[in-house]
Amino acid sequence: MLQERERRLLEVLKRTGVESLKETRILEIGCGQGTWLRDLIQWGAQPENLTGIELLSDRAEEARRLCPSGVQVYCGSAARLDFPAGSFDMVLQSTVFTSIQDDGLKAQVAAEMMRVVRPNGLILWYDFRVNSPRNPDVTGVGKAEILRLFPGYKVDLLSITPAPPLVRSLAPWSWLGCHLLGKVPWLRTHYLGVIRRR
Repeated sequence: MLQERERRLLEVLKRTGVESLKETRILEIGCGQGTWLRDLIQWGAQPENLTGIELLSDRAEEARRLCPSGVQVYCGSAARLDFPAGSFDMVLQSTVFTSIQDDGLKAQVAAEMMRVVRPNGLILWYDFRVNSPRNPDVTGVGKAEILRLFPGYKVDLLSITPAPPLVRSLAPWSWLGCHLLGKVPWLRTHYLGVIRRR
């Protein structure tokens, strides 16, 4: 699942004209323990150009500990970002919106993402498009809702990531089987997207 997500994300960035992340200023909202921030460094981003914000203080502290010293990690709400408008070339969210149950809060977070990304910048989206059958606190976000959250923006989405429980069960036995599961559209549980101003 992680390899597919990485491969598809890098393909999407290249198609949108992002050849290198070296000079790209990136904000990740809901950065958790900093996994994506560290991945971005592996893909060429410079630590001093990376910023994360995380609501939970213990996770923010862990991200600070695990990430290189140049990465800035703040504890706070993505609904009230303390950055000037147009501060970032790219704003990323991964599995944040499906954990927000309040529609008004979702709209606030989306508005803040649009405010802090520069006019010709990118918003990267990776999140569940379906509800989680095992976790009632994870509510899928469909394409229509994403379009409502980002009015006036062009939204390009790919469905990726075969159902994680199936992959976890199958992976010890067959990586090829996991790969083939990913080819079945109705088994893909996430959207990977690029959101840009029109």
